[in-house]
Amino acid sequence: MFFLYQLILTLIIFFSPVIVAIRVFKDKEHKTRFLEKFSIFSKKRNNGRLIWFHGASVGELLSIIPLIENYEKDKSINQILVTSSTLSSSKVLQKFKFKKTIHQFYPIDHFLFTKKFLEYWKPNLAIFIDSEIWPDMFDKLERKKISLVLLNARITKKTFLRWLILKKFSQKVFNKISIAYPQNQETKYFLKKLKVKKIKTIGNLKFTERDDKVINKLNLKFKNRKIWIASSTHSGEEIFCAKTHIELKKKIKNLLTILIPRHIHRAKEIKSELEALNLKTIKRSSNKKNIKKTDIYIVDTFGETKKFHKIGCSVFIGGSVINRGGQNPLEAARFGAKILHGPNIDNFKDVYRSLQSLKISKKITTSKELASEIMFKRNKKLGDKIKKIGVKILKETINDLDELIKNEFKKT
Repeated sequence: MFFLYQLILTLIIFFSPVIVAIRVFKDKEHKTRFLEKFSIFSKKRNNGRLIWFHGASVGELLSIIPLIENYEKDKSINQILVTSSTLSSSKVLQKFKFKKTIHQFYPIDHFLFTKKFLEYWKPNLAIFIDSEIWPDMFDKLERKKISLVLLNARITKKTFLRWLILKKFSQKVFNKISIAYPQNQETKYFLKKLKVKKIKTIGNLKFTERDDKVINKLNLKFKNRKIWIASSTHSGEEIFCAKTHIELKKKIKNLLTILIPRHIHRAKEIKSELEALNLKTIKRSSNKKNIKKTDIYIVDTFGETKKFHKIGCSVFIGGSVINRGGQNPLEAARFGAKILHGPNIDNFKDVYRSLQSLKISKKITTSKELASEIMFKRNKKLGDKIKKIGVKILKETINDLDELIKNEFKKT
């Protein structure tokens, strides 16, 4: 099975020049740094001890910023390597003035590139975030006796069932993980079934995220407007939220609904749907600053979700009215917003359970129900509750990682 996996990747590599060219043209790859994915590095490895963090995209990297800030101060660590796969994630670290932390793109999971990667960087410890499972890299780490941590691990039921199709192969891959820290109880159960050797539950690391350095001003004036936000919406949910807007506007004349679709390429389609309901709609990309008479303001620009979450007193989280399993509500909750969601939240059950117990979130099923739950006053105490949980999780995570790092450094 492992041979077949490598064979498929070899075929992909054969066509990679065409694939990369298309992705560069579409601004989905860096024009020069895409070579890092073929283990042609743009940064140098310093002498001394190096720990390596890997997360797929922006969300994963933001969740480990507090950890990086902590280990930047650790004199026993000479360099911190952070890898990710997406272009947008590569820009995250630029906003932080780290001295010994560098970023590289994660290599293609083929033995030619994983071998070269590990021989060059020689990490003392590898820490993978969330659901990043790469069979060949895991195999090479084990062969080189480099401990592998799966931090804030998340496996959905859908993903678990896929791994079970090739049960023996999957168990062999997961068994190479030295220790896993699941972010919820469901993942813990799946990791046990997939034969992970050691599992410890601390909590969801996304409670610890820092937002202050990634948020700039909106450069928009919302004077005298009553604002609520619909975030990470999918097809069908924009109409659902538009009906909520129409219901609210019966009582609130200066209402503004800010809509942040999960996939911004749908903005034109969404605008047409909403205008068919006689709602005045503006896209952020149009750069119109006079939004006085606007009903719906569509955020169709990259990397600005947090800016809008910061000003929202009530935030509806999409992917939950339709059957998509929901989206992560913590980004909005940290700013003290009331979180509203539909019934389909399977991918974030434990997070929502925590928010519900703290009376931060509320389930709704209809547009009218959503309208009745929206409030326009921020409750700072809600955000403080999230931060308190985050402090506890961060402290426990650092204590555990400190012990792991100490043990790994004894080997060198």
